[in-house]
Amino acid sequence: MSILIDKNTRVIVQGFTGQIGTFHSGEMIAYGTNIVGGVTPGKGGTRHLNKPVFDTVKDAVEQTGANASIIFVPPPFAADSIMETADAGLRYCVCITDGIPAHDMIRVKRYMRRYRAEQKMILTGPNCAGTISPGKCMMGIMNGHIYMPGNVGVIGRSGTLGYEAASQMKALGIGVSTSVGIGGDPINGSSFMDHLASFEADPETKAVIMIGEIGGPQEAEGARFFKEHMKKPVLGYIAGLTAPKGRRMGHAGAIISAFGESAAEKVEILQECGVTVVPSPAEFGEAVKMVLAKL
Repeated sequence: MSILIDKNTRVIVQGFTGQIGTFHSGEMIAYGTNIVGGVTPGKGGTRHLNKPVFDTVKDAVEQTGANASIIFVPPPFAADSIMETADAGLRYCVCITDGIPAHDMIRVKRYMRRYRAEQKMILTGPNCAGTISPGKCMMGIMNGHIYMPGNVGVIGRSGTLGYEAASQMKALGIGVSTSVGIGGDPINGSSFMDHLASFEADPETKAVIMIGEIGGPQEAEGARFFKEHMKKPVLGYIAGLTAPKGRRMGHAGAIISAFGESAAEKVEILQECGVTVVPSPAEFGEAVKMVLAKL
C-alpha cells in the first residue's frame, strides 16, 4: 500500500502553463500520474499538454473530479493558491514553491483551522520535493526512476537526501512504499509526526526513515511520537553536525535558534527515544537493510 497518493489519485496542477509547471507536469504524466487538468487564471477553456485548463481550482474539481493538487505558483501568490485548494475540498496538496514568506504561511496555517479534522486538507511543503508512491503516482520534482516499489516509508525535509536514500535502497533491492517531502521552511503544512502516524497505520510499510536537519523542533517531536505510539522501527538521520549556531544552512528553516535544534542535540533526542540513528548519508541503504533483517 501507500499513503497520501496512489493509482486512483486524480491530480490538478496549479501554475500549469508556466515554464516550471509545464516541465514537471510533463515528467509526472510520463511517469503515469493521472493529471486530469490544470489551473492558470485567465487561461480557462484552453488546453495544455493535451489537458484542460481552468481559471479556478473549484472549476477544475467540479469538471474533473480531482482530489489532489500540486502547486508551482510563484511565491507572492502561492499562499492564496493553497487556501483556494482547501476551499475547493481537495484532500491532499503538495506545494513545491520555494521562497513563500513566513508571514504568508502563518496566514495559511490559521486559515486551515476553520476546517474540521475530517474535512481538513493535508498539505506537504512548501519548498519540498513532493511525494511519490513508486509505480503508482508521482506528485513532485524528483526523478521517478530512482524509486523502487517496496515497504519502507521515507519522510524528509531535504529532497536531495531523500533521493540518496531511495537510490541506495534500490541498489540493495529495497523499495519505498511512499516518500514524502515535508519541506525545509520553518513553517510547513505537515510534520514528521503527522506522516509517522500514517505510516504506522499502513499495513504494508515495515519501517520508516526520517531525514531531518538542524533548526526547528519537528525531529524531536517525531522521535517522541515514535517512542509513545509506534511499533514499527524508525531510522533517523540529522544533517548539519558541523553547522555553527545561528547560521542559516540552505533551507530557510535550517537555522539553530533554541536548545534541541542543533544536529548533535537532535541526534541525542533520537537515540534517547529509541530511533536507530544513521551516522552518515552514505549509510542509508545498509542501515535499512540491517533493520529489516531483524523484523
